[in-house]
Amino acid sequence: MAITKALADETRVRILLALRGGELCVCQITELFGFAPSTVSKHLSILFQARLVESRKEGRWIYYQLPGKSAPAAVREALNWIEKSQASDPQIVADNKQLTKILKLDPVELCKRQCQR
Repeated sequence: MAITKALADETRVRILLALRGGELCVCQITELFGFAPSTVSKHLSILFQARLVESRKEGRWIYYQLPGKSAPAAVREALNWIEKSQASDPQIVADNKQLTKILKLDPVELCKRQCQR
């Protein structure tokens, strides 16, 4: 039930697909989608509860990534399905291009800039 709830929102699916390339800081995810940090945190919380993402804290920053091979079969199947069915969607392609630009920015500076908004 938690997996289907998590996948019912387009933004959460987009977050999962953005994480395909590896770990991202909350600041990077916030920058990608242009939402308030609280909105991004709510989406990440739902994904975390569904076990679709893992997190780690480093200082003030929290990083998210897709779960590893030890994830439950239902999680792995859901992530595979998303990859196959959504990866070529024009919005996902645009997200990937924007994420490439964001990853070139210093995450510390990015986070500071977001805190000043």
